[in-house]
Amino acid sequence: MGFLRHKHLLGLENVPIEDIQTILDTAFTFREVLDRPIKKVPTLQGKTVVNLFFEPSTRTRISFELAEKRLSADTVNFSASASSLTKGESFKDTVQNIEAMKIDGIVMRHPVPGAPIHLTKYVDSVIINAGDGIHEHPTQALLDMMSLKEKFGELKGLKIGIIGDITHSRVARSNIIGLKKVGAEVTLCGPPTLMPLGIEELGAQINYNLDEVLNWADAVNILRIQRERQGVNYFPSVREYRALFGVTKERVEKLDKPLTIMHPGPMNRGVEIDSDVADSENAIILDQVLNGVAVRMAILYLLLGDKPPEDKD
Repeated sequence: MGFLRHKHLLGLENVPIEDIQTILDTAFTFREVLDRPIKKVPTLQGKTVVNLFFEPSTRTRISFELAEKRLSADTVNFSASASSLTKGESFKDTVQNIEAMKIDGIVMRHPVPGAPIHLTKYVDSVIINAGDGIHEHPTQALLDMMSLKEKFGELKGLKIGIIGDITHSRVARSNIIGLKKVGAEVTLCGPPTLMPLGIEELGAQINYNLDEVLNWADAVNILRIQRERQGVNYFPSVREYRALFGVTKERVEKLDKPLTIMHPGPMNRGVEIDSDVADSENAIILDQVLNGVAVRMAILYLLLGDKPPEDKD
């Protein structure tokens, strides 16, 4: 296991392929720890990590908290709705007050794209981006890549379809960036109104025919319709969306090959994915959840573990 080239994990855009490989290799080592009867190691004993969440989250927050506790770090959970921010305190004052309590790392989710980068200007702690608006969600992409590597053994040359609300998805952006770096092919599929302009510049193809994408792909990552981010209707009805872009039991049964099914959660069953598909033997959705803890353990270890000072930048 080696350490990473950058002090923070703000997105995958500037992460070299060697660091992605290091994170995945380390995550598989920690996955073995999670399979033991005693799932705790003293790796980050004495370190303190604050989970700074300005948006609601279940999976990511619990996954990070579990990862921190499995590494024996001290964990503090911060909720914006229960903080002095509601009294008018600024973001800068909030985080500087938290850091004054001698913490080592901050895991942050924020609705504004670029907020984790902004945070690095105010604090010296290690920053890990747990999702910033519609920009990036690097740890989700890494756990998706780990799950694909676990399933197929190799990422290079894999054909991955990402289906659904691409415009509002930080998961899609991080997945495209990460998968392209390791040599996978990516095709996006969803309503034209939910396909951002210029997304092809990240190296993905676009195909609006779901059946063609399912026939082409080795695996599909199905995204939910993010109504809380949209504000307006981007398609006429849920029924029409399901008819054109829903991964249904009927569609999957027509394929002449097994298709690996992924979903970052939470799922809208009966809309973008059928329950029969989500619960099928080809779905690795629950593997993604477990691998999420292992990947986050790896990132925390690689960024906060003891190492020579000259390794930091």
